[in-house]
Amino acid sequence: MKITSKIILSTCLFFGITAFPQQKWTLQECVNHAIENNVSIKQIELDNKLAEVDKKDAFGNFLPNVNATASHSWNIGLNTNITTGILENQTTQFTSMGASASVDIYRGLQNQNRFRRAKLALISSQYQHLKMEEDVALNVVNAYLQVLFNKETIKVQKKQFQADSLQLIRSQALVDAGMVPSGDLFDMKATIATDKQKIIQAEYALIVSKMSLAQLLQLEDFKEFDIADVEYEFEPNTIFFESPESIYYKARNERTDVKIAENNLKIAEKDIDIAKAAYQPSLVGFYSFSSRVSYAKIPDGKGGEMNPMPFFDQFDMYKGHSFGLQLNIPVFTGFATRNNVERSRINLEKSKLTLEQTELDLERNIYTAYSDAKGAMETYLATEEMLKAREEAFRYTKERYENGMATAFDYNQSQTLLVNTQSDLLRTKYDYLFRTRILEFYFGVPIIQRD
Repeated sequence: MKITSKIILSTCLFFGITAFPQQKWTLQECVNHAIENNVSIKQIELDNKLAEVDKKDAFGNFLPNVNATASHSWNIGLNTNITTGILENQTTQFTSMGASASVDIYRGLQNQNRFRRAKLALISSQYQHLKMEEDVALNVVNAYLQVLFNKETIKVQKKQFQADSLQLIRSQALVDAGMVPSGDLFDMKATIATDKQKIIQAEYALIVSKMSLAQLLQLEDFKEFDIADVEYEFEPNTIFFESPESIYYKARNERTDVKIAENNLKIAEKDIDIAKAAYQPSLVGFYSFSSRVSYAKIPDGKGGEMNPMPFFDQFDMYKGHSFGLQLNIPVFTGFATRNNVERSRINLEKSKLTLEQTELDLERNIYTAYSDAKGAMETYLATEEMLKAREEAFRYTKERYENGMATAFDYNQSQTLLVNTQSDLLRTKYDYLFRTRILEFYFGVPIIQRD
C-alpha cells in the first residue's frame, strides 16, 4: 500500500492539468503572425517603399523643371538711377521676379533606361519580400513540427512511466510470492526514477522548442504560449511520383531566388545602357521670363520729382522673354564615361555568374531534398518494422520476467530498446513531414496560404 500511494502521488504530480484555458495556435496562425511581425520582413517592406520612390524619381525626369524667383531690395546711398543711369545719392526700392523652365529633349535615352531600371528594381524588391516570407514560413513550419514532436515524446515517456509504475506493483507481488529476488524490486524503482528523469528532460525540450517558436513569432509574452495538438499521420506523398529533374525544371521557372537573379541581370544590362548614353550629346530646351519694378521717385525735369509709373505698367514695360535650345557635346570627361561603362560591364558578368550559381545551387538543393525526403520515408518504414519487433520482444521478455525466467535487468534492457525505438519512430515521422514539405515547396506548393 505504501508503494501504491507513492505511485499515485507521483502520477498526480506528473499529470497535473492546468485550470486556465489558453489560446492554441494552429500552424497557419503561426505562419501568418510571423510574417506580419517579422522585423526583417518589415525592413524589406520599407525597401519596397523606397523602390517606389525611386520609380517616381525616374518618371519625374521626363517632366520639365519649372522655377520661379522673386526678390525685393532697398538701396540706400550712392547708386545708379535706373532711369538716367547717373549715380545719385538716394534711397530706392526694386522688385524683380521671373520664371524659368527647362526640359530634356534628348539625353541618349538615359531617362527611358533609368525609368525601366527603376521598374526592374521595384520587381526585385518585391521578389526579395516574397523570398523573406518563404524563409520565415519554412522556419516556422520546422519549429512548429519540433514542438509537436516534443509533445508526443512526453506522451510516450509518461505512458511508459505509467506502465512501469504498474509493473512495480506486480514486481512487489512477485517478490512477496518468492518468484523473483527482492533485488529486482530495486531495479524497477531505478527504472521509474529514470522514467521521471526522461519526462523532465522531455518537458524541458518542449519548453525550449516553444520558446524558439515564440521568438520566431515575435511574441513578447511566451510563458503561456502553446500550439494546437494536431495528430499528423504518416502518409506516402505523391511528390515521389515526380523525378528530381521534373521538380528542378518547374522550380527553375518559379523559384523566387532564380527570379531575383534573372531580374538583377536585366538591371545590370540597363546600367550599361545608362552608362553608354553619356557618350552621346544632350539637347535641352529652355524658356525664361523676367520683369522688374522700381519704387524710386523720378525727376520731372523742372527741378522736382514725380512718382514712378504704376506697378503693373512698370511690370509690363520691363518684362522680357528668353528661350532656346542648349546642345551639350561630351568631348573629354577624364575617362569617367569609359570607366563607368567598363564598371557596368563587369557588374553584368558578375550578375551572369550569380544567376548561373543560383541555378546550380537550386539543382543541388533539389536533388539533396529529394534524397533526404526519400531517405526519411524509408527510415520511417524501417523504424516502424523495428518497433513491431521490439514490441514483440518486450512482450516475450515481460512474460518471462513475470514467470521468474528473466531478470529485472533483462526486462529493463528490453524496455529501454522499445522506448528508444518509439522515440526514433516519432523523430523519423516529423523528419519525413518536414523534408517532404520542403520538396513540395520546390515543386511549387505554397507554404503560405493567402486569402
